[in-house]
Amino acid sequence: MRRRTTMGLMGRLAAVVFALVLAGAGAARAEPQQGGTLNSTLWPEPPGIVIGIHLNAPTLLPSSKIFEGLLTYDFALSPQPMLAESWDVSEDGLTYTFKLRQGVKWHDGEDFNAEDVVYSLTKFIPEVHPRSRPTFARTTVTAPDDYTVVLKLEEPYGPLIRSFDVIGAPIVPEHVYNGSDIRENPANRAPIGTGPFKFAEWASGQYIHLVRNDDYWLDGRPYLDEIYYRFIPDSASRALALETDQVHLATQNDIELVDVARLAAMPHLEMTTKGWEWGAPISWLEMNLRREPFNDVRFRKAVMHALNREFIRDAIFFGLASIPTGPIHSSSPFYTNDVPNYEYDPEKAKALLDEMGLEADANGVRAQIGLLGLPYGELWDRLSQYIRQALGEVGVEVTIETSDVAGWGSRISNWDVDMSTTYLTTLSDPALGVARSYITENQRKGVLFTNTAGYSNPEVDRLFAEAASEPNEDKRRELYHQVQKIVADEVALAWLVELQWPTIHSAKLKNVVRNGLGPNDNFAEAYFEE
Repeated sequence: MRRRTTMGLMGRLAAVVFALVLAGAGAARAEPQQGGTLNSTLWPEPPGIVIGIHLNAPTLLPSSKIFEGLLTYDFALSPQPMLAESWDVSEDGLTYTFKLRQGVKWHDGEDFNAEDVVYSLTKFIPEVHPRSRPTFARTTVTAPDDYTVVLKLEEPYGPLIRSFDVIGAPIVPEHVYNGSDIRENPANRAPIGTGPFKFAEWASGQYIHLVRNDDYWLDGRPYLDEIYYRFIPDSASRALALETDQVHLATQNDIELVDVARLAAMPHLEMTTKGWEWGAPISWLEMNLRREPFNDVRFRKAVMHALNREFIRDAIFFGLASIPTGPIHSSSPFYTNDVPNYEYDPEKAKALLDEMGLEADANGVRAQIGLLGLPYGELWDRLSQYIRQALGEVGVEVTIETSDVAGWGSRISNWDVDMSTTYLTTLSDPALGVARSYITENQRKGVLFTNTAGYSNPEVDRLFAEAASEPNEDKRRELYHQVQKIVADEVALAWLVELQWPTIHSAKLKNVVRNGLGPNDNFAEAYFEE
């Protein structure tokens, strides 16, 4: 039973280390201060505040303070205790046993127990969570007692242990959701979690207000009294708010990358790009493969050759990005760059369009298409403008379409677009965050962040399925290398950049980025230094 003993010991040791770290957190520095109001920017205003029902980046930042998962993950993406105190994996990799914390309460005062976990993994996630649905469809979940949960699989699934974070597997209250229409439940607007902060108010167009959970399971936490996520539409105003200490924190789309170097140099501010190890985000141009001319691989290759991704990296993302080669992030142990490469070459793009028979008219136009831009700020507007210009130079006339966040998500999820810009977390394992965008069975109309492009290749489906259940890491790596070669050759998506998001915060605000979830951590340890 070597594996059982080892994994069980890892879980127990992690719990002990976690407790010791918390107990000694102030030993090497000043004692954390109790109290204070954290003002953070958040843009755009999210479409909702319940993780799972909504997975937009603006949703995750506040809701990860309200909800929790069974585990969290350090910078190396090793599992750490959260709602689970310890865990054990059987030698054959088919049984996962979690021991839950006792004494945890929901924000409405009800006790947290195993029924909440079983409901979340077997009802809530399969119903609404597009990324984690395929993961937990592999498991049977039972609760032998109030504080033990057992997951059983029919075949090994190595990535499962990295699937229990708050974003991938949020635990929601069974007594609130069971028997209801999940998407229409009134708690979606006033969520109830177990996290260190409770929902207080959502003033539309102004802010989301969270307050300290005085009954939080970790004694003395959180340190902060409250958090305001303030909606500031204008990027210059967001930067000014940081400069003048009106807000203490900004990340992702809050910050125009053109402002990062200037803000990071200010003595009262600090900047880091750590904390996205869990997410490994990639931005891409998504083409609707169900429509012409996108259903012709030659057109998709022409698009890749028409785009100068070095320019996108340097001039639009100001160097806070790198150029991807395909669907898997370069930080992944499963990554390979031994794939077809698409260098910037407008003449190659034109030759491919000629080969398709797309001849230019009197105005030099070969095709007319729409582009739905990501409505997350000026950076994404500039990206859309560049794509229009670059494709226009090879005879593809692009009309930029705009929408709010909800409308953007609705149109993409219902396949009502020609092209769209987006970015997605690809996560610690391709089985968790990559496969969902390419496997045929994950084309789910009306559900965002699935295979909305409509890509389908039975061989890719087979390779993803085999890699997910293969216990040998070397064999998994080879299978994913094959996936990358096929998907890159077929240009399933037009990968633009791997994102390196900055987080800028007040130098007085401590413990902002503590693990691989970065600003999507629960902020139980965040505090203001005097």
